Amino acid sequence: MHILHEEIGAPHITLENKGKTSATMTISPLPTGFGHTLGNAIRRVLFGSLPGTAVSGYKIEGVTHEYTAIEGIKESVFDIGLNLRELRLKKNSKGIEMVELPLKKSGVVTAADLKVTSDIEILEPSQVILTCDGYKAKGKCFIQVEKGVGTRIVSTVDSKASEDPELILLDSVFSPLVGAKYAVEPARVGDRTNLDKLVIEAETTGAIDAESALKFSGGMLMSYFALIGNEDAYSEQEFTTSFDQIKKQKEAEEIAQAQTAETSFTPVDILGLSQRTLNALVNGGITSVEQLLSTSMTQLLQLRGFGQKAKNELEEILAERGYALHAPK
Repeated sequence: MHILHEEIGAPHITLENKGKTSATMTISPLPTGFGHTLGNAIRRVLFGSLPGTAVSGYKIEGVTHEYTAIEGIKESVFDIGLNLRELRLKKNSKGIEMVELPLKKSGVVTAADLKVTSDIEILEPSQVILTCDGYKAKGKCFIQVEKGVGTRIVSTVDSKASEDPELILLDSVFSPLVGAKYAVEPARVGDRTNLDKLVIEAETTGAIDAESALKFSGGMLMSYFALIGNEDAYSEQEFTTSFDQIKKQKEAEEIAQAQTAETSFTPVDILGLSQRTLNALVNGGITSVEQLLSTSMTQLLQLRGFGQKAKNELEEILAERGYALHAPK
């Protein structure tokens, strides 16, 4: 982690769920440039590496290719294939499963008509597959449902290698992601105004909830970065830190402050500060000179009501009395 975090604190991550299919993750504060570094990496994993379910093929008895029409069905075989590609399904286990699609004499056939097993969940039952209009034949229709990752484009070789000559293969988009975007906004900690705040939004079909999708992406990236940042990885201890190190440092400072408070307590109002500056310190929990001297200016500038004018006033008074504020390491 960047050494700057010892001064600005560890990044805070917040997750806001907007239902099962949509979520927003915010990470702040980050050093300049890290917003785009993390945002682009997470977005790429979201689009390309989430496992999902797709219809990878279908067959209608008596039909050998998609460029034909079926008597009694309004859509062509090609249009039926396009509708099947849009189905939103969730398959729990890996592998291929053939699902029957019953046809009827007349009426609309939707995803709800699929005869699925307990391993497959229909996420949008109202999706239209085809429309029967005086269909008389007793032929059956089957679709091939598969769980996978990424995108698979069907080639001529794939079609020829198929064991079932009546099976029409489809290009498959397995990703359950509907959309993902990120934005990098300015963030401020104390007098540092050039920091990043990363905001990532993700929307899914419901095959995986959006919060899990974001966390999955982070885990995927960690598994790859672990190959690079192994035990033998080069590091500069003076310019890097870690969450544990920041946590231990903060705990040590809190213990030291508590011990100091127990041994001595000099009211901060003896410094003769203006009422506005004094109120900002007291409202921020700083009531003694000892507490004040153990607090860095970066931390003071985060207090409500403590601005540049208060900073100048405090520095002048402390300098007159020979005091110096705690300097962050």
